[in-house]
Amino acid sequence: MRRLGGLVLAAAWLALAPLARAGTLSVAVTDQAGRPVADAVVTVIGPAAPAVRTAPATRTIDQKSLTFMPFVEVLRPGDSVVFHNSDATQHHVYSFSPVKAFEFVVVPGARSTPLVFDKTGIVAVGCNIHDGMISYLYVTDAPFAARTDARGRVAFDALPAGTYDVRVWQPRLPPGRPDLRQKAVTIAGGEAQSLAFPLTLRPDPRRQFDREHTHY
Repeated sequence: MRRLGGLVLAAAWLALAPLARAGTLSVAVTDQAGRPVADAVVTVIGPAAPAVRTAPATRTIDQKSLTFMPFVEVLRPGDSVVFHNSDATQHHVYSFSPVKAFEFVVVPGARSTPLVFDKTGIVAVGCNIHDGMISYLYVTDAPFAARTDARGRVAFDALPAGTYDVRVWQPRLPPGRPDLRQKAVTIAGGEAQSLAFPLTLRPDPRRQFDREHTHY
């Protein structure tokens, strides 16, 4: 029994060892005025074992006050998106993206059928009726990916020790700009790393559109 107990403890220690060696990475994204930037997609890519993949998920993009919510959504290949219309007017949702092209009308209170995204890339989504409405779907197979919150921050916990390539993308970056990269970021076991990404962004087109359509 004593030997069996020792084997159980050893197995438990081996199972927890990767977690004990894991580190944390915090990323802060700001604009040219030093303000926090929400809806920036941060991906972390490295030689370590990929994160545990979950079953495909279904995300909902709401249409409320003539705005797609959220502005940016992060997807994995195989995930689905449903468009819901919370407005009192219909929306003609479309995308010409080579990742996935689609077009359909969503009447008030209705939901679209789920759209499966099986290719990586960026999908710009618009409304043919309301030109100022836009949303972006960022489909990535990076082992770790998330978008920044209202404070412009995102944190990755339990990263295995190793060297990573950290990239940041935001739809208001100048056209044609690739993801910004901070290469050779080393995560040591049990330690926390912080990165700051200052971005030069174009004006947010949604603000002007919101001012012109406040009656909805």
